Amino acid sequence: MLPRARKRFGQHFLTDRHYLGRIVEAIAPRASDHMVEIGPGTGLLTDELAKRVDRLDVVEIDRDLAHALRERFDPARVAVHEADALEFDFASLPAPLRVVGNLPYNVSTPILFRMAENADRLADCVFMLQKEVVERMVGEPGSPEYGRLSVMLQYRFAMATALRVPPGAFTPPPKVDSAVVRMQPLDARRIQARDAGRFSEVVAAAFGQRRKTLRNALRALAGDDAFARADIDPQRRGETLSVAEFVRLADAL
Repeated sequence: MLPRARKRFGQHFLTDRHYLGRIVEAIAPRASDHMVEIGPGTGLLTDELAKRVDRLDVVEIDRDLAHALRERFDPARVAVHEADALEFDFASLPAPLRVVGNLPYNVSTPILFRMAENADRLADCVFMLQKEVVERMVGEPGSPEYGRLSVMLQYRFAMATALRVPPGAFTPPPKVDSAVVRMQPLDARRIQARDAGRFSEVVAAAFGQRRKTLRNALRALAGDDAFARADIDPQRRGETLSVAEFVRLADAL
């Protein structure tokens, strides 16, 4: 019997074996991988990963589920960390890490930003999230889905949608479709802003009110001289700028 899903944790347990198999294929675990699973829940994916990797760390916030996982798995192979993924110290685990999981809908975006903070320690991430969130993650400039999340993640990762998962694959079924995304950290040759904090500030301001031109949205940060140095028309809107253009604009301030 499945444990009762807790709404405050945004829990929806994957129970469809067909989609479980496809997700495992997308992850393609190898014995030597240092795998970390966020939100293992009932342990369905955990069980498949534990068969394929020599060592698995799982991060579970739900005390009852964490206890059940400790009872079920050999601690020599599966280390259960009862913790909030937003607070867990991923630097305490040896890099490079492969991080996977069915991310809770209510905290998926903050977890993604945590991954961006730890990108230098990651081999890759394979996550299942709301399809709408995945569409925003992989959105291209000029599309309705393209926004702050798109820019901030694409600044650190190359991303691609691996598969879509219908509500019926979960218990209880969510009200939305889900999708699996792969995030591959970009190497040292990636475009980097001189000041990461200023870059983040510019991106946030540009998407603060999508209908505003860059001149109006960034009025407190940039004058026309900065736009001239960056060779960017201040009459454009934030959703039309590529990641490289955002870096250029941040560097011009």
